[in-house]
Amino acid sequence: MLYPYEDVNAVLLALRDEAQAILGKRFVGLYLYGSLSSGDFNIHSSDIDFLVITDGYLPEKMVTALEALHTRLWDSDMKWAAKLEGSYLPQACLRRYNPVDGPFPCINEGKFYLAHHGSDWVIQRYILRENGVAVAGPDIRPMIDPVSPDEIREAVLGIMGEWWRPMLDDPTFLTRRDYQAYATLTMCRALHALRYGSIVSKPVAARWAQQEYGQWAGLIERALAWPEGEQTDEMGKTLDFIRFILEQDDDQ
Repeated sequence: MLYPYEDVNAVLLALRDEAQAILGKRFVGLYLYGSLSSGDFNIHSSDIDFLVITDGYLPEKMVTALEALHTRLWDSDMKWAAKLEGSYLPQACLRRYNPVDGPFPCINEGKFYLAHHGSDWVIQRYILRENGVAVAGPDIRPMIDPVSPDEIREAVLGIMGEWWRPMLDDPTFLTRRDYQAYATLTMCRALHALRYGSIVSKPVAARWAQQEYGQWAGLIERALAWPEGEQTDEMGKTLDFIRFILEQDDDQ
């Protein structure tokens, strides 16, 4: 597994080697999902979504060592270290989503913390099973039960209600233009998932949504182009788009 991005490969190999050194026999595998595994990686906006599967829950000493590992990566000169987003999950908790499992070591936006997985992990499991790429370890597909279309739709409805609906009252998250673009593309994928009960990449869903919902084509095109092209503040339009998807949710 090597990508045509030297800086991405460098941080992936460092994560693999150091995680294996810390976890020893508890290391099962390191897997990628998201844009790197789907072929839609964007050097301007993508994260590096990863999952490390472990043999059982980790003792406190190992968790502390993993936190130190990620701090070292963030403090290094590796370009993509700050873009790592993922978690360390016991193999027994991978097969199907259970909200009471955890908490697990998680990494997001330069922070290391322990947390339970939200309902979005129904979707992440689907993506890992269908498109996950092994950096190290066995085939991940047999480790995850199939995720049905109805389970995907239910998960999307849950995410829309839990995460996006509150933004209509408090849109602080959307003050940044990059987050507005992210929200727009995420809404496209939600629409596609509700229609078809499957998950495709954000760019694929966005192109589909442009054809299906022409009134949002301009907003979607600018989100796809981020950070190139005309990029003015579009909080109002983004909130309107979120509201539009929520109305589709209410019809389900």
